[in-house]
Amino acid sequence: MKTLAEHLTVKEEERNQNWDEVFFKLFSEANIKIMTEDPQQGPDGWPYLITETSDQEISSENKVDSAQKVLRWLSDKGIGLVLNPRRNPYPDYVFSYGMIWSFRETGLFIKYNDLVAEKEFVLDQNSFIKTGPPSAEYLPDYVRLVLKDFFRDQGIFDARVLMISTDGEHYDLCFSLESLGTPPDSEHEGILEAISWFLPPHYSIAVVSEQGLAGFASL
Repeated sequence: MKTLAEHLTVKEEERNQNWDEVFFKLFSEANIKIMTEDPQQGPDGWPYLITETSDQEISSENKVDSAQKVLRWLSDKGIGLVLNPRRNPYPDYVFSYGMIWSFRETGLFIKYNDLVAEKEFVLDQNSFIKTGPPSAEYLPDYVRLVLKDFFRDQGIFDARVLMISTDGEHYDLCFSLESLGTPPDSEHEGILEAISWFLPPHYSIAVVSEQGLAGFASL
């Protein structure tokens, strides 16, 4: 198998899902150098630790550590990671916070088979639905704390959630419209896009009114 450095020589336009999967394995086994002591705000507004690939041994003096140790630290802090930002025109990879804690819990940054397309979430009176609170495996306590801090920064102090399924197999993580301050429909897409940065890419999320639905619980 190629080394991580060799794998990263593949041109951007030639990278695909197979490239990603090999990259994730190589990266998770690698050492990386931390370029900035404090997280930096990315163009998307989220905090990222800036790192580079390194063939040096782990050393606090050189600020080199194992990728897995760094990822574990980031998962507790609610921070993403940028790898090799000096690569032009884009970094080699940008990990959202959701990808990072997904790796901590499952060993996978992305579950490709479970990726869901964006969809409108509609419930009518004839819908058969199954509901319940998100489990600790689905939404660990440390992730809930990070989400609470995010919502608190937005002036939301009691965001409420509920898992909803219309087929008993596939679930949406639904955020209470009322607990978010009842924003207008025009703002829902932006809200969901922001929340999605904190969650694994295959999670399906929605904003739903509590009217007629019981069981919403605080994060």
